[in-house]
Amino acid sequence: MMGLISLTGLLAIVLMIALPLALIDRGEFDLKWLLIALGLIAVNDLLLTNIISLLPDAFPNADWNWQGKLLALTATLAIAALPQFGWKNVGLTLRQAPGSLKAVLPLVAAYALFFVGIALAFPTDDASIETVAFQLTMPSLDEEAFYRGTLLFALYQAFGGQAEKFGVHWTWGALLSCIVFGLGHSFGYSDDGFAFDPIYFALTGGPSLLAVWLRLRTGSLLLPIAMHSVGNSLPLLL
Repeated sequence: MMGLISLTGLLAIVLMIALPLALIDRGEFDLKWLLIALGLIAVNDLLLTNIISLLPDAFPNADWNWQGKLLALTATLAIAALPQFGWKNVGLTLRQAPGSLKAVLPLVAAYALFFVGIALAFPTDDASIETVAFQLTMPSLDEEAFYRGTLLFALYQAFGGQAEKFGVHWTWGALLSCIVFGLGHSFGYSDDGFAFDPIYFALTGGPSLLAVWLRLRTGSLLLPIAMHSVGNSLPLLL
């Protein structure tokens, strides 16, 4: 029940943020695609929680949520295959936009060096093989395919007004996808009621703007996935 309340609260917050943006973007706004985006958020959340723990656990001895992540990723890939979406449209392609790598690789290198510095400055205890394997794969594959893939695509259909900056076309959908990503990591419900961690929201939602820029600039999720994997696993390996 707590998981369902948390999801309801999340959807309500997203809707309260989206509707004022829709008024600003009135001439380009498409309510149908906003509702589709909310549906995507609900499906992703329900599968991550194994249908609010109703599904039997296929990995009972695992320390990490392999099942939830695999279910959510499978659903995202299936949705991306629909003609209304399309794998290439959501960034599920290895092909990079012409000339984009020259523009983004310096930033990608700086990002990797930043996490090397973090790992060296704040060493962690030895991680298990399962922990390394999970952090190297599941968060980046699931979250990038969803937040910077199908969800970002749906929100771009919902908010059509565009402004070009840093070589990409930005819409309110880009900002909203980052807000949803931050809320997914900082907002929840427990026995003590709703909780929100503004610091964790800033640490996740803010940097996700970089992932959105990479996705839009290159036309692919390849580099966002690689950077996400590096950020999650490098501190465990050094």
